[in-house]
Amino acid sequence: MVSRDRLYQTFGELLYVIAMSDGVIQKEEVETLEEILKGHPKGADIKWSFDYENTNQNDIETLYKKVIQVFSDNGPDYEYDFMIYALTKIAEASKGIHPDEEKLITNFSKDLLERFIDDIEKIKEKYNE
Repeated sequence: MVSRDRLYQTFGELLYVIAMSDGVIQKEEVETLEEILKGHPKGADIKWSFDYENTNQNDIETLYKKVIQVFSDNGPDYEYDFMIYALTKIAEASKGIHPDEEKLITNFSKDLLERFIDDIEKIKEKYNE
């Protein structure tokens, strides 16, 4: 399990990935992000992480892989519902959901589930030896 601070930092990274998945971060996406994060107790930390990634313009494919790894290390978490909600709202913010954004949202759930299933299989193998 990862620290809660690391988890929230990773949320910001994933929100950056969705906002950049269509090639540019629109003003509407940032406004929606800020509105959503107002209601989250760690909203300022999540926004800081988003801003950091935006300033540094990190590669979104590499960052996405890192995000999945952190979430996989963390394991299932009630906060993932918030993440999917935030991803969807940010994607909808500018002229609807772009196909690349939709693919990322779908892949996020699928990739994370696959990692959890793989982890369960490894645990089963370890204890069945």
